[in-house]
Amino acid sequence: MYTTDTSSIKTKQLVILSMFSAIIILMAATPIGFIHLGFVKATIIHIPVTVGSIILGPKMGAMLGFVFGASSLITNTISPVISSFVFSPLIPVPGTSSGSPWALLICFIPRILVGVIPWYVYRLLNKLVKDIRLNFISLAVAAVAGSATNTLLVTHLIYFLFKKEYAIARGVAENAVYKVITSIIIGNGIPEAVVAAIVTTLVCKTLFVVLNKNQ
Repeated sequence: MYTTDTSSIKTKQLVILSMFSAIIILMAATPIGFIHLGFVKATIIHIPVTVGSIILGPKMGAMLGFVFGASSLITNTISPVISSFVFSPLIPVPGTSSGSPWALLICFIPRILVGVIPWYVYRLLNKLVKDIRLNFISLAVAAVAGSATNTLLVTHLIYFLFKKEYAIARGVAENAVYKVITSIIIGNGIPEAVVAAIVTTLVCKTLFVVLNKNQ
């Protein structure tokens, strides 16, 4: 039997889960999910997943990651761009008349892990860094880990699963695909990680106070 305090905590967690799910869907469906940094567009859709992972734990974080993946699947299916075939099995792969089920792997696995890995990184660093005044370091590093999980897994899965097809879509030689991947990691991944570290730290600090979490 749950106590009143336990029930209250569960209710707060479900409210936060619903709130972040709505935010993820809103970001995926509108330009809100992207921040223009001049020469690149940094996505921030993974940030609610990372925050949810740290605040709610890996199970609910994985749920948020699934919502992220589902939103990506729907968006790339309804409003496809040149690389949408790597995120939706309903978009034909270049050179063929049908999509690939491997797209589901790219669409969901990295995003689900974004909801899991930050929690473990945060917990580990909190054990190593005893000074509560340095708690922001744990939050920032966990956020960078979440962002890197998304960027590195998505780009490398594209490389290993759709190297030839991606080369055709981008109009580059097959042996130049990893250079394109590297440019995405550097040009988009680094700014996204920096933005994630700042926003996640600020949001988590605020939520910890609101939820009376003992840090």
